[in-house]
Amino acid sequence: MKVAFIGTGNMGGALLRAACRSVGAASVVACDWSREKAEALAREVGCQVAPDALTAAQMADYIFMGVKPHLVRGVIAQLVPALEGKVLVSMAAGVATADLSAAAQGRCPVVRIMPNTPCAIGKGMVAVCAGPGAEEEHLAAAERILSGAGLVRRVEEGHMDAFSAISGCGPAFAYQFIEALADGGVLAGLPREEAQTYAAQMLLGSAAMVLETGKHPGALKDAVCSPGGSTIAGVAALERGGFRAAAINAVEAAWEKNASLGK
Repeated sequence: MKVAFIGTGNMGGALLRAACRSVGAASVVACDWSREKAEALAREVGCQVAPDALTAAQMADYIFMGVKPHLVRGVIAQLVPALEGKVLVSMAAGVATADLSAAAQGRCPVVRIMPNTPCAIGKGMVAVCAGPGAEEEHLAAAERILSGAGLVRRVEEGHMDAFSAISGCGPAFAYQFIEALADGGVLAGLPREEAQTYAAQMLLGSAAMVLETGKHPGALKDAVCSPGGSTIAGVAALERGGFRAAAINAVEAAWEKNASLGK
């Protein structure tokens, strides 16, 4: 199984690295408008480089589109002569599989995915959904290719924009939270580097507790809050600052923007 990545920016590059871990670098082809960028990535991971998008598509069984949402239809249209017998996989936010299939003139099955940047280190979250022509074997193959990226889950296409608002955009929100906690640590007298490490490891461990115990985050929060203690004092301060409302509003804003990107 040969896999091509057309567009090797932050997300395309992250998934290309994951694919090299999953199926081997010898089975992966990189292509980018910047040949230098593709070649630098190839030197790093040991994959092949295609000179242009059409050649990359001709070389592959699964074609991963890592181009911007407003460009993806035009690039797919250029690939039409090479799409027979291939599977097209798009990570373009907001672009529906029906639109992707129309751009491909219905010549191949379409799978839509939504990854996030932690996929670059194998700690990411990826959603997968079936588009026109996609069968179980195509979804299973996409999951295998992406398995080196982190957790892979199938979702309904109607939920993709919401998924992206949480998992795709969410790392930026989490980084802001880590930075803010570190700022608080510096205010309390900690060196910046130490405060940042403490905050990041705390968030990592807390996330693992949610995933591994299956407990509701509220129950885990309550277990840390002693009556009249420092933790509940901090929780109350977050509530006064509108912390939860701000997080909900951030997801809502990202969700609405995702929905508009494909139009």
